[in-house]
Amino acid sequence: MAVVESIATTSLLGRCPLHGRISVRDIFCKQKSRNYRLRVTEFTGRRIILSPPLPRLKVDKLVNSSVEARAIELIKEVHAYREEERTQRNWNDETDTCKDQKPNLWPPENRADNPSLHNPLLRQERMGCGWLAAIFEWEGVIIKDNPELEKQTWLALAEEEGKSPPPAFTLRRIEGMKNEQAIAEILCWSRDPAQVKRVAARKEDIYQALQGGVYRFCAGSSEFMDVLMHYKIPMALVSTRPRKTLEAAIRTIGIEGCFSAIVAAEDVYRGKPDPEMFLYAAQLLKFIAERCIVFGNSNQTVEAAHDARMKCVAVANRHRVYELGAADLVVRRLDELSIVDLKNLADTESAEFGSGEPKPEMEEEEDGPSTSTAADSIFW
Repeated sequence: MAVVESIATTSLLGRCPLHGRISVRDIFCKQKSRNYRLRVTEFTGRRIILSPPLPRLKVDKLVNSSVEARAIELIKEVHAYREEERTQRNWNDETDTCKDQKPNLWPPENRADNPSLHNPLLRQERMGCGWLAAIFEWEGVIIKDNPELEKQTWLALAEEEGKSPPPAFTLRRIEGMKNEQAIAEILCWSRDPAQVKRVAARKEDIYQALQGGVYRFCAGSSEFMDVLMHYKIPMALVSTRPRKTLEAAIRTIGIEGCFSAIVAAEDVYRGKPDPEMFLYAAQLLKFIAERCIVFGNSNQTVEAAHDARMKCVAVANRHRVYELGAADLVVRRLDELSIVDLKNLADTESAEFGSGEPKPEMEEEEDGPSTSTAADSIFW
């Protein structure tokens, strides 16, 4: 308005358009001259009354120099504040990192170490890759299993209980689960604990009647267990069968003294793919999870073992080798393995040392606007 009033003071024209030049600065602070053309409807001395509002001038073409200067000052203040805040945050992060860092010691910290052991040889052996434990599944790894027999058991139980026979995909889904878990959560036959327990017990009775108490070793399993016993590697047995059934089967095939711990259906709340069975077995063996190797024959076992931070060896006797590719090692027979293979799985590059790969650094995005156009859009 001040510019227009100054023009009106020196102009002698009444109703004719006013022409002239005005010097302004654009958003890049460069001096520019712009032509103006104002249409006047009334002229009274020092005051000009304009006709209907002219189209609004674009900001990038005409910007009041004083307002723009103030905007630039505000932008500088914002940048300074954000830079100070970022510097303070980085300083705090560095301080926290320095507090968490421990002095560089060798050998590096190992979760397998036990400082309470006063014998240095025992501590050294414990931290070596030879300090490991083996956790075996029962069916499909130690003894041969029969999937068709399990299917017939569920179908017979459904007919006896007056339920619709479960489809094939449901039967595949409940493989490795506890009977109670499958009945209540997957088949949804009952939610009453007493009823679920009764049906689960009846299912086990039907299975044992069809199975006939005949057990046969899987190819190479007996020889592999003899090798582990020779090297004094502790072993645990996990299964969703009742303890009474497992103990009777172990006596039948003559491997009573092989296992240091047995985890049966009564010891856990959930079966695979939940890692509860394997974690409890490691606790009974008094080993950390990273030094336990699980032997199974299904992807449910691989998933449960990895969730427990354990290594997994898959035996491809029911599935093809490529179907078990998620396992750390896949074999067709257990006697294909050697102690060296097990030590490589429990090597010092495992999870107790953390990942040896450097963490990628993420580039921090700039808080401020990248261009002056973006900065200008904030204020206009």
